Amino acid sequence: MKRRSTVIAAAALLLAGACTPGTSDDSGAGIAPAGQEASGTVDFWHFFTDREAAAVEAAIEDFEDAHPDIDVNVTAGQDDAKMLQAISSGKGPDVGLSYSTDIVGKFCSSNAWRDLSPYIERDGVDLEQYPETVRSYTSYQDTRCAMPFLADVYGMYFNRSMLSQAGFTAPPKTMSELMTMAKALTKRAPDGTIEVAGFVPLLNFYEHTPSHIAPSWDLQWLTGDEKSAIGGDADWPTMMAWHKELVDWYGYENLQKFTAGLGDEWSADNAFQIGKIAMAVDGEYRVAFLHDQAPDIDFGTAPVPVPDAVPDRYGAGYVTGNIAGISANSDNPEASWALVEYLTTNTDAIVKLSNAIKNVPTTKDALASPDLEADEQFQTFLDIFSHEQTATTPPNASGPKYVELTQEFVDGYLAGTNTDLTGGLSELDQRINQALELGR
Repeated sequence: MKRRSTVIAAAALLLAGACTPGTSDDSGAGIAPAGQEASGTVDFWHFFTDREAAAVEAAIEDFEDAHPDIDVNVTAGQDDAKMLQAISSGKGPDVGLSYSTDIVGKFCSSNAWRDLSPYIERDGVDLEQYPETVRSYTSYQDTRCAMPFLADVYGMYFNRSMLSQAGFTAPPKTMSELMTMAKALTKRAPDGTIEVAGFVPLLNFYEHTPSHIAPSWDLQWLTGDEKSAIGGDADWPTMMAWHKELVDWYGYENLQKFTAGLGDEWSADNAFQIGKIAMAVDGEYRVAFLHDQAPDIDFGTAPVPVPDAVPDRYGAGYVTGNIAGISANSDNPEASWALVEYLTTNTDAIVKLSNAIKNVPTTKDALASPDLEADEQFQTFLDIFSHEQTATTPPNASGPKYVELTQEFVDGYLAGTNTDLTGGLSELDQRINQALELGR
C-alpha cells in the first residue's frame, strides 16, 4: 500500500475544484428494500499492481461467484488523481479504492463519494467491528462516505545479522538507543561517504515521514476546532531536534548523495532489502516484499522507538489504510454497495486478502480468524494495530494539505534552510490555518 504525496496533492486539487452533487441515495430515499438482490455491472478501480493486483482479482472472482448477477469490471493501477478527475467529469468508476485516508475529509465534504450511512443502516452493518481509529479515518463530520478495506501499520524493520555483528541483541526501544545504534551500524568510506547507513534520519526517505512516526512522539496535528496544533506542541521541536542532530552527524550532503544512489522503494533494490540500511521505518506490507524479493535477508520487526522519557508509549504506531467508496455519479449504487460491503465486512474475503497482500485486516472477526496467517514478523504489526495509543492523522475538509505543508517545513529544517525552529513552526501554523480555512 503505497503513499504517494504528489498524487495525493493532485487529487486534493481536483476535489477542490469539483464538488459532485449528491443523489437521492445520499439521504436514504430511493435505495432498494433490505434483502433485494442487486444486479448489473460495476466498474471498480484500484491502485494495486503486480502480485497485489492478482490478489484483488482473486477476491473479485470470489465476489462474482457469490453474486452471479453482478459483473465487475476491474481497472488496476489507478491513483486517486485519475479517479477523482474521472469523477469530476462524470465518467468515474462506480467503486473506487483509495490508498489515502488523508483525503477522506475531502471525499466526504465534496460529495465525490456517496454517504454510505443509508446502506449501512439498512443492512445492519456493525461499525463496532472496526477499531475507533479505523472508524475515524473513514468518515468526516458525521458523513461516512468510505469503508475500510485493509490497514497499513508502521513499525521498525531491522537486519538481525547486521545488528548481531555490531554486538546488539535486540532492536532499539528508545530514541537514544536508536541514535547509538544508527551510528554504530553505519559504515563510511575514508572520505566520509556513506556506504551503509544504520538508519536514515531524513523525514522524506521511503516511509520515514512525519506522519508515520507521529504517534511514537505523541505529535499533535489539529485542535478540536480544526486549527493547527503543531506550533503549540512541545513534542514537535523535540522530535525535529533529534532528527537534526543525527542528520548533522551524517552530514546532510552525505545523506543526499547516499539516498540518491539507492534503489526505488518498491523495487527489489529497496535499500533495506539489499543490505544498504540496517534499520528502517516501513509498513507491514514490507514483510511480503522481503519474503518475495529478498528471501535471504534475516530481518526482524518491532515498534518504532519512543522518546526516553515516555517508555510506556512503546508499542504504539501509526495506522492508515485503504478506503473504498461509491462515486456520487455511480450508475449502479446497489451493486456497488454489494461489492464494497463484501470487500470490507466479509471475514473470509478480508482474511484471504490479508494473507495474500500482507496488510492488516480491519475487523475484529478477521483479526481473530484461525485462518489469518501471522508469522513473528507480521504479528508485530497486528500488536501495534491493537495498541491503545496507536493513532492516525485527523481528517479535514482540505484533505492532506496540512501534512504536505508540514513535510515542506520539516524537509527545509533538516536541510538547514529553515533555521528558526520556533518561529518557523509558528509561521507553519498560520499557513496551515489559511489552507484549512480555504478547504472549508
